[in-house]
Amino acid sequence: MKKLLTAMVLFALPFLASAQIENPVKWKFSSKKIDATTYELHMTATIDAGWHLYAQEAGEGPVPTTFKIAKNPLVTPVGKIQEVGKLHKNFDKNFNSELKYYENTVDFVQKVTVKGKAANKVKGSVEFMVCDDHQCLPPKETEFVITVGGK
Repeated sequence: MKKLLTAMVLFALPFLASAQIENPVKWKFSSKKIDATTYELHMTATIDAGWHLYAQEAGEGPVPTTFKIAKNPLVTPVGKIQEVGKLHKNFDKNFNSELKYYENTVDFVQKVTVKGKAANKVKGSVEFMVCDDHQCLPPKETEFVITVGGK
């Protein structure tokens, strides 16, 4: 009986090990003061080697990186979120489309203006999808809070 149980556990180990949740993207959220009322929100993705994160306008097929910023009467977004990183463009036969994506790192930057001098919190979320040469992971959503204003 012991041998049978041991054999079953050893047989199941590879399956259990491969069932671990992969998380090839690490996010960092911060702000940078530009002047008395203007800040940049930095939403920086660090992407594990071999994986890529899709741009905001990725092409037909994959889920693009999308930011949702909650409305705050004291914080006003200025313009669109800019992407700072090395943009790759390649035709993907799986999606039958030219796709835009980033590898290694990309910084998404949103300028905002702040009313008043008190600290404010910008709340939001980012939805994103990553793929490697063999697979795509399901889209994931990560919430964030970034402090702007104050001392």
